[in-house]
Amino acid sequence: MRLLMALLLPPLVFFTINRPFQGIFCALLWLTIIGWPVAAIWAVYALGQYRNEEMRRSMNYRHF
Repeated sequence: MRLLMALLLPPLVFFTINRPFQGIFCALLWLTIIGWPVAAIWAVYALGQYRNEEMRRSMNYRHF
C-alpha cells in the first residue's frame, strides 16, 4: 500500500514514516512536473530504508 502511495503521492509517504520535513521538501519537488519522477524515486528509496530500520528494531540488532 505504501509503495503505491510512494509512486502516486510521494509526499504522503514521508508523513506516514515520521519524516515531516522531508515530506514538505518532497511536496515542493512533487509540485513541479519535472520533479515528480525524482520525488517518486526518493519516496520509494526512503520507504525501503524505513522498512530496513523497522526490521533491525524487531530483531534487536545493534550496530557497533
